[in-house]
Amino acid sequence: MKAGFWVAPEGSDTPLAILPIGGVDLSPRQGRDGLRFLATSDAAALVARCPRVADLLPRLADALDRQTATAPGLIFDLGRLGEEEMRLVADVLGEGEVAATVALPDGVVAQVQESVMAGLWRVRFTDAGGRLVADYAEVSAVPQAVRRAAAMTLPDLEIATPPEGAMNVLPVLAEIRDAVLSRRPGDPPRTISLTLLPMTPEDLDFLQASLGTGPVRLVSRGYGNCRAQATAINGVWSIQFTNSMDTVLLDTIEIGDVPEVVSAAEEDFRDSAERLREIHEAYFV
Repeated sequence: MKAGFWVAPEGSDTPLAILPIGGVDLSPRQGRDGLRFLATSDAAALVARCPRVADLLPRLADALDRQTATAPGLIFDLGRLGEEEMRLVADVLGEGEVAATVALPDGVVAQVQESVMAGLWRVRFTDAGGRLVADYAEVSAVPQAVRRAAAMTLPDLEIATPPEGAMNVLPVLAEIRDAVLSRRPGDPPRTISLTLLPMTPEDLDFLQASLGTGPVRLVSRGYGNCRAQATAINGVWSIQFTNSMDTVLLDTIEIGDVPEVVSAAEEDFRDSAERLREIHEAYFV
C-alpha cells in the first residue's frame, strides 16, 4: 500500500491511455506525438485517401478558437470514419498529458485521452461487454462525460464514529462536510492538505471509508505526476502529486469542480487552434 488518502489498486498506477477496441490498435504510431509519421511519403498517400480527415481538422481548429473554459463541450463524431481515417486522426491528435477512466451506469465505461493539443480530447465509450458504442473528439476544458459522472455522487457526507487509534479525522471530515454544504457554482476550490496534518493510518483509513470512491479517475503528467480521484461525495476529490518512484509528495482533498490541474485553460484553446491549423497546412493542403 502507498501512503496517502487514495490507495490505487495493485498495478494500476501507470498513466491511463485509450485502449485498443475490437482488436484494432488506434494509438499514435510514435508514442505521444504521431506527427513524425505525417512527414513520410506513406503518410502523404494516406492523407490523399482520407479527405474527410482533412475536412475535420479546420472545423476542430474553429471550435478551439471559439471555445471558453466554462462553455459546454463541442463534440465531433468519429464513429463514421473508416479504419484508415481513424488511424490518421490518432496520429494527428497524439496523446497529451491528461487521461481518465469514467464509470457510468449499466457498465458503460468512458476512456478519455487529451490530445497533444490541450483542450482537444478523444472520448470513447464501451458497454458492459467491451463493445465500442461511441467515439468522438471533444473541444472542452474537461470532457462532458467526466463532469456528468462526477455529478452523479452523493450530495452530503455522513460522519460515523471513528475507530480506535484515530486522532484527527473528525475535524477533517467536519471541514469537508461544511465545504460541501456551503459550496456554490463558481466558487474557488477549497483544499485540505493531508500531508501537513498528523494523520494516523486509522485516520486515513476512516477518511477513505467515509468519502468512498467515485466514478472518475484522472491522471496528469503536466505538473509532475498527479492523480485525481473523485470520491463518492459530490465535489470532493482526492488529489495526489507523486515523484518518479510513485512516492506521494503532496496529498490533498479538494472540494470544488473538476480540478484545475487536469483542465484546459482559456489560452490553451487558442494555442491549440494555431497548432492544429499549422498541421493542416503542412500536411493536408
